[in-house]
Amino acid sequence: MLDPSSSEEESDGIVEEESKEVTAPQAGSRISPSRTSESSGGLAPSSGGRNSARPTSPSPSAASEQEKEEVEKLQREEEERKKKLQLYVFVMRCVAYPFNAKQPTDMARRQQKITKQQLQQTKDRFQAFLNGDTQIVADEAFINAVQSYYEVFLKSDRVAKMVQSGGFSANDCREVFKRHIEKRVRSLPEIDGLSKETVLSSWMAKFDTIYRGDEDPRKAQQRMTASAASELILSKDQLYEMFQNILGIKKFEHQLLYQACQLDNLDEQAAQIRRELDGRLQMADQIARGGKFPKFVSKEMEAMYIEELKSSVNQLMANLESMPVSKGGEFKLQKLKRGHNTSIIDMGQEDENTLSKSDVVLSFTLEVVIMEVQGLKSLAPNRIVYCTMEVEGGEKLQTDQAEASKPTWGTQGDFTTTHPLPAVKVKLFTESTGVLALEDKELGRVVLHPTPNSPKQSELHKMTLTKACPDHDLKIKLAIRMDKPQNMKHSGYLWAFGKNVWKRWKKRFFVLVQVSQYTFAMCSYREKKSEPQELLQLDGYTVDYTDPQPGLDGGRAFFNAVKEGDTVIFASDDEQDRILWVQAMYRATGQSHKPVPPTQVQKLNSKGGASAQMDAPISQFYADRAQKHGMDEFISANPCSFDHASLFQMVQRLTLDHRLNDTFCCLGWFSPGQVFVLDEYCARNGVRGCHRHLCYLRDLLERADNGAMIDPTLLHYSFAFCASHVHGNRPDGLSTVKVDEKERFEEIKERLRVILENQIIHFRYCFPFGRPEGALKATLSLLERVLMKDIVTPVPQEEVKGVIRKCLEQAAQLNYQRITEYAKIEGQKDQKDPENAGRLVTPAKKLEETIRLAELVIEVLQQNQEHHAEAFAWWTDLMVEHAENFLALYAVDMDAALEIQSPESWDSFPLFQLLNDFLRTDYHLCNGKFHKHLQDLYAPLVVRYVDLMESSIAQSIHRGFERESWEPVKSLTSNLPNVNLPNVNLQIPKVPNLPVPVAGLSVNLPQMPSFSTPSWMAAIYDSDNGSGTSEDLFWKLDALQTFIRDLHWPEEEFAKHLESRIQLMSSDMIENCVKRTRMAFESKLTKSSRSTDFRISPTICTMFNVMVDAKDQSAKLCAMEMGQEKQYHSQIDDLIEESVKDMIQLLVAKFVVILESVLAKISRYDEGTLFSSFLSFTVKAASKYVDVPKPGMDVADGYVTFVRHSQDMLRDKVNEEVYIERLFDQWYTATMNLLGTWLTERMDQQLHVYQLKILIRIAKKKYRDFRLQGVLDSTLNSKLYETVRNRLTLEEATASVREGGMQGISMKDSDEEDEEDD
Repeated sequence: MLDPSSSEEESDGIVEEESKEVTAPQAGSRISPSRTSESSGGLAPSSGGRNSARPTSPSPSAASEQEKEEVEKLQREEEERKKKLQLYVFVMRCVAYPFNAKQPTDMARRQQKITKQQLQQTKDRFQAFLNGDTQIVADEAFINAVQSYYEVFLKSDRVAKMVQSGGFSANDCREVFKRHIEKRVRSLPEIDGLSKETVLSSWMAKFDTIYRGDEDPRKAQQRMTASAASELILSKDQLYEMFQNILGIKKFEHQLLYQACQLDNLDEQAAQIRRELDGRLQMADQIARGGKFPKFVSKEMEAMYIEELKSSVNQLMANLESMPVSKGGEFKLQKLKRGHNTSIIDMGQEDENTLSKSDVVLSFTLEVVIMEVQGLKSLAPNRIVYCTMEVEGGEKLQTDQAEASKPTWGTQGDFTTTHPLPAVKVKLFTESTGVLALEDKELGRVVLHPTPNSPKQSELHKMTLTKACPDHDLKIKLAIRMDKPQNMKHSGYLWAFGKNVWKRWKKRFFVLVQVSQYTFAMCSYREKKSEPQELLQLDGYTVDYTDPQPGLDGGRAFFNAVKEGDTVIFASDDEQDRILWVQAMYRATGQSHKPVPPTQVQKLNSKGGASAQMDAPISQFYADRAQKHGMDEFISANPCSFDHASLFQMVQRLTLDHRLNDTFCCLGWFSPGQVFVLDEYCARNGVRGCHRHLCYLRDLLERADNGAMIDPTLLHYSFAFCASHVHGNRPDGLSTVKVDEKERFEEIKERLRVILENQIIHFRYCFPFGRPEGALKATLSLLERVLMKDIVTPVPQEEVKGVIRKCLEQAAQLNYQRITEYAKIEGQKDQKDPENAGRLVTPAKKLEETIRLAELVIEVLQQNQEHHAEAFAWWTDLMVEHAENFLALYAVDMDAALEIQSPESWDSFPLFQLLNDFLRTDYHLCNGKFHKHLQDLYAPLVVRYVDLMESSIAQSIHRGFERESWEPVKSLTSNLPNVNLPNVNLQIPKVPNLPVPVAGLSVNLPQMPSFSTPSWMAAIYDSDNGSGTSEDLFWKLDALQTFIRDLHWPEEEFAKHLESRIQLMSSDMIENCVKRTRMAFESKLTKSSRSTDFRISPTICTMFNVMVDAKDQSAKLCAMEMGQEKQYHSQIDDLIEESVKDMIQLLVAKFVVILESVLAKISRYDEGTLFSSFLSFTVKAASKYVDVPKPGMDVADGYVTFVRHSQDMLRDKVNEEVYIERLFDQWYTATMNLLGTWLTERMDQQLHVYQLKILIRIAKKKYRDFRLQGVLDSTLNSKLYETVRNRLTLEEATASVREGGMQGISMKDSDEEDEEDD
């Protein structure tokens, strides 16, 4: 912006250059300097000025419609331009000299708004982070949080709309993310040494890094600091520039107006205010006399209106009077004191405020600088000289000493005096050389009479010499600066003649003194006097130029001060001085008439020629230049003749547009500088507060209708002000209420109610994610205020509740409609052929869409709870109703989708689980209307599904055991094709399928193989398990129970019924499985071999494992808490135990039979039998010639091999250690009993050597093998074992004596035998 103090040469160049840019209509709109607009009361210029340069059509009939429209458009633009220029003049004066308002420093600081481009940039930065293109290190939890934030928030169309409305700031981005991660961080497990506050701070720091991107944080901080400073306070130049942009004023226009209005002259501005206030008082009197009152709601308010007008002017006068009297300075925003001086209220009462001479006090500061003395030749060069200086009546000062050859000092003396015409004496001395000299010798002196108008630079003055100085031409160079006091507005010599004062035409020294803001006096002074000789108080006088008066000699340029009954004539020696005096007195008198210099001002100067123009002051030059460019009418216009209500409405509207388009997220709030200017304009020009706020409300509502984000708190403030005024509560001290104000208020009240209800209906889109913070809550509060009939009686809560309920009902419909449309759009994106997508909607596709819609419904309800529930804290029940209405709309689509599903399809259960998992955790929606509807819808489906599962599992058991191979599951599953593992992240477990039904079942069940154990079953069980049928059974029962449990059925009674039914069904199925396994086990053993060739097959182990699994699964699947069910469960355990016991007994019996077959073979060698004698003789005879193998060792080895194989197989394949130990105990005991019995039967017989060898080998190996298998010593060393051992030891001793040895076979343990066994 151009500096108002720029030089004339620069300003002339700018004016000439920019004036060329003015369009033809603007150039043709210059108006003569006549002040016709003052009396017209408007902004319309004179017709001659408007039509002088604009081309018009020759005749209306010949002009085309297009030309007419063009001309009318140009005229409208020209009128608009003039109106803005005039408005800018008023605004400039408010900025130049504020005396009512100050820039507020307590307003909330506004954040920088985010633009569309910045939002896209933010999206790109977060996308780059998610793609791994940044160097930011983050854990998985933070990445998931950013991913969710990016998908849900940044990509939301509601956020894009909020950015478009201008109500979205970077702080909103940060706060939403902070709220988004707080729940996530709280849900994280505790880590020792790392608090969750630390995690939260770390995440926010990473967020800031991502948001900032590659931008230097120092630059961002500097930019934020600069913007914050401009938000807080603005200088005068910044305010001028702002309103140039607001009103569309060009730079050169501002400079012309600034200089012509003398905005840098605070005295001129104070005088302008005094004239305006005087005009407003006169206007109030005219209204009272003419009776042209505005239309009020009651007739009694007319008298009150006049009082209010005068009271407001008196208040402004008091404010002005409290302003300090100064000659200018920096623009300061001090808090103004409201004055209570009533002596200036009635300007007509002159005698009450008469000044005395003692009231006029002036204080001057003089600076006397002595530079050098010239012409000092008579003194010796080394003589010492010095000067003294004094202001008569004050102290005397002395310079330093100098040599006569170089008498220079540069010494400054400072003095203060109360004399407007002081006498300054400067004397030159030389030191006396005489011994008896008492004083120094004075060489010369000079006496000066400076004034504030005297030259400030140093000058040579001829000194008056004394007799002691032989030099004849002695001069002293010095400078005297006499500062002008703050209350001295002008001074100089004038000729004066008056009726009551200055009764002789004589030249005197005059000073125009400002005693206060409203009191000025013309004072004449004599030399060396502090009090004025005579004074004239200028209250009520009018100053103007006048022609030379005949008979008055002296003075060239005349002017006078006229008051009723008195005239004072003044004359100056030159024209420029006269203009300055008239301007100063014009500012002091406060008169409405502005004196205009005579047109022959150049002729009065005897020099004439081109220099005559420069004889006028620079202010007159600026005024002439403004007149040249058509600005005079705006400068000289009378502010009191304008409709400031409409002008303020215009400037406030334009300021609001400018504010909403700046870089701040203002939400309609003005900046402190704008508030300051608008406050000053209203106070200075009498704009009513109600009118101001009504216009503000209307402008804000228009912007809100156009999509701008407006703070409801701001609306509430203005609405409350208007409501208080209309209902007579006097918020600004005005008791009068205009009919127009009341009608406009009612209109705006209804309009505001409609907008607020619409915002509540669209609360998800007007206040997305709870932004701006607290806006929705403020909207509800404002709606309650708008519904009030007056400002005292609160509106019934039921009425407010009814309005909000109606809004939320519509909000439910709107929200559901929006997410339905969104789901359709998303579905079309997923379709490869969207044109045919509508024709190919299958039940499965419809169900998929319904589940996707359910996810959106849940997301909407969760966001409402997270971001909007706090605002509706007083209306929680209404938000619950809103949610139920929202869900009821979804229920229609859900029911339609479920109706077309096949009765044999169970794919809809994930929908129930999705909805139920959300509803059961919501305190308000759990077992609500929609939740109960969902239960009623799915309860028959669950029951039917359980029935079918029970029937199909029973059939699968029957058919499975009929063709069961009893091979271990691992061998089966290892041959199955590889299948992908289930997704463990799925929240909804899959519904178990049903097996293939047998013929005759009426329901067509989905196809399923007889064994559907998933491929990951083997990963769960590390060892071999049961049969395919049993594992299939247990997996299905477990999956079915898990499915029922994961349903989390909300109704407790039905949930217990389902649970008990599944458990009872599991008990029946397991019981059936156990019985069938027991039967198959017995059948398998019956068909097996009875000799030592018998081997324990994996199928037998599988049957044992089935029992093991049955026991484990019964504990999990059939566990009941109390009552009959518990008893029933114990019966299953008893059944399993009995079955296992029987299976062990059957297997032990099998082992006994095999041992019996071995013993039967060696019984042929019993003593006394024919076969025994023959066999012994044959062996003895043959052994003499050939090596005969030891008979019977193959029998012993075969049995030992059988025992060891059986033990290893059982130990390796059976999963239950308890069963193995029990089996081995019984096996050992039974076989040892059999050996004992066999030996007991042969107590009286001596064992054959071959019998002895076989029995010793069997007994020793059995004892050792069972000891290695973990059979307890108490069992191993039983009495029967001791009996058998003792008998065999005895027989061994006998055989050794009789046969000559046992050929290395002995009951004694030996290392050789162990090595042989190994």
